[in-house]
Amino acid sequence: MHLLMLYGDAIIPHTDRPLSAGQVGLMNGWGVFSTLRAHRGILFEFHRHWLRMVKDAEAMKVTMPCTEQELELRLHRLLDANQCDDATIRVVVVRNHGGMWDGQSTSAKSDLIAFASPIKEWPDGVVLGIQPNARFAACEFVGSKILSWSMNLTWLERATERGLNEVVLLNEHGRVAECTSANIFAKFGDKLLTPPLTEGCLPGVTRQLLLDTLHVEGCAVEESPLTIDDLLRSDVCMITSSTRDVISVQSIDGKELNQDPDFVKRWREAFAVHLSAYVKSHPRPLMGVR
Repeated sequence: MHLLMLYGDAIIPHTDRPLSAGQVGLMNGWGVFSTLRAHRGILFEFHRHWLRMVKDAEAMKVTMPCTEQELELRLHRLLDANQCDDATIRVVVVRNHGGMWDGQSTSAKSDLIAFASPIKEWPDGVVLGIQPNARFAACEFVGSKILSWSMNLTWLERATERGLNEVVLLNEHGRVAECTSANIFAKFGDKLLTPPLTEGCLPGVTRQLLLDTLHVEGCAVEESPLTIDDLLRSDVCMITSSTRDVISVQSIDGKELNQDPDFVKRWREAFAVHLSAYVKSHPRPLMGVR
């Protein structure tokens, strides 16, 4: 992690301790977050991340502490302070009040926290495990990216201890939802399928780009329920996220999957073209505007 973080509208060392136990969101995971990518000093697909955070915040009754423009400016200040143009950024909004453990350390309804880290290098292919009953597709808050994330971290830690990169999370019906921090796609003939949001997956920004913006000739991207057996018999399987872009899946639960490096390469190239075009068409905001 880079040394400096954003707290409210201030840039401070991440070793400082401005938070308190009285902030109920910290003790209960009551808040929302998003992880986005900065490329050449530009916040990639920032508006999509903002819209998702607002939607999740409304569902969880978390007050957004600033406007979209204010957040964008503050995140650019964070990048400048850390002298990094390419980074992964975690943006968190924590609810401060509610319930019997409500403290009086702050009058603000919520706090904005953001920090950055260098871009992580990912392998060309990943090996996955399986986690049954990890998503409850019928939950009211399914698809919300909230701070109660410890289950995902535990499943991911178990996976890495076994030499895996990720796990496929199944819902209560035994169908594929997503991975702990990535969406999943499988190719069958001329169609690339991904589970619909009703299966319990998060509406990933990169997932949505494949559905409505990126294009590979001769391939239609659609939503469809998937099972592990579907993934195992697919022509090729991939995972996507804001930090990984597009990565092929080599195996699931020790079973080797079909590989199509050229197909995955074409999607990676489509993503790279879109990323470059986005950066060129989205100049940085004027830093003097608040």
